[in-house]
Amino acid sequence: MGNPISVTELYPSQDLKEQRERYRKAIDSYREYFGGIGDGYRIFSAPGRTEVGGNHTDHNHGKVLAASVNLDVIAIVEPIEVPKIALKSEGYDESIIEIEDTEVKEQEKNTSEALIRGVVAGFRKNGYKVGGFKAYTTTNVLKGSGLSSSAAFEVLVGNILNHLYNDGGIGAIKIAQIAQYAENEYFGKPSGLMDQTASSVGGFVAIDFKDIESPIIEKINSDFTSYDHALCIIDTKGSHADLTPDYAAIPAEMKQIAEHFSVQYLRQLCREDIMLNMDILRDEFGDRAVLRALHFFEENERVDRLSHALRSNDFKAFLDSIRESGNSSYKYLQNIFSVNDIKNQGLGIGLNAAERVLGRKGACRVHGGGFAGTIQAFVPLDLLKEFKMSMETLFGAGSCYVLTIRKHGGVEVDRESLAEPEEE
Repeated sequence: MGNPISVTELYPSQDLKEQRERYRKAIDSYREYFGGIGDGYRIFSAPGRTEVGGNHTDHNHGKVLAASVNLDVIAIVEPIEVPKIALKSEGYDESIIEIEDTEVKEQEKNTSEALIRGVVAGFRKNGYKVGGFKAYTTTNVLKGSGLSSSAAFEVLVGNILNHLYNDGGIGAIKIAQIAQYAENEYFGKPSGLMDQTASSVGGFVAIDFKDIESPIIEKINSDFTSYDHALCIIDTKGSHADLTPDYAAIPAEMKQIAEHFSVQYLRQLCREDIMLNMDILRDEFGDRAVLRALHFFEENERVDRLSHALRSNDFKAFLDSIRESGNSSYKYLQNIFSVNDIKNQGLGIGLNAAERVLGRKGACRVHGGGFAGTIQAFVPLDLLKEFKMSMETLFGAGSCYVLTIRKHGGVEVDRESLAEPEEE
């Protein structure tokens, strides 16, 4: 999987002094917690991700466009001969896993131990080598921000095992699949493959889930920094409590439409099937289910347009499709607020304020599952200060995260690059 990546390449648009200090602090924390550090220690990084296009399409075998972001979880690691993993995450209790024990444990569901054990099990299931290590991790991937901190953690563990015991020879997509296996089978969350793939592969990643066992994955080489826009993720401070029925209704209603045609997923149909049977479908399943199905087909087409725009360096066309995606999520997918809690519509308030500042520039849309949580905006740099101020006036200081797209996925970090150069 290549040589270790230098911090200058990993964080090209960030404060390198701050990043180097972050790594040094993690090394000191490792030394303090484990009582020392040997000369053979290694460093790893795995990024969070953002969904760019394909809102609620993956569960019906659709298409998505995702990207890794410049927030990551990092690990200071030493291999050990004992067959166990001892992983200490900053602010959390140490996780200790015996690598010979790969049984799913119900009491571990929704814990870091489950993710680590699941990745180990996934490596063994695929015939890869595993071994013990000690690690200290720290993260700036924001929990609850829709940036997939759990996927970044899984990919991080996968990269550690890959580089320590498999000579870095396992591909990024296979690591993503193992990470998804860990999350599904051990952690207990039925996630798709988008989060792990974006974190593991890095950059803009187009994924076609038509064949869920063997998705078509394309890394799109596009230099986001050349477009003079920032990626903003805005936390609207909405509660995710009691929203499970709202989330569950989306794939359920889409699959109801599919089952009418004796297939399992909407991807096995086309938009014309819906249009030619509109009256029957409206009577049987209601208008919302039909609108959600139409969103699915149109969103798949938008993912293709978004990907083409990036390949062609046509950022205007890219922004046009982002706006269309947001419009479709609001009107047709209908995941901006819960119909069971109409008084709380923070996403709608945030989108209105964002559009007010952006005018005809940039683009904004719901980010991720919806109903509460975050919105995503691509903001011209000359409007960034005003945009951030507007969002934080509404939702509080620190609610607007200014990010960029990271071109690298899960990697080993070059230790030597942590030294301050004579001239930066």
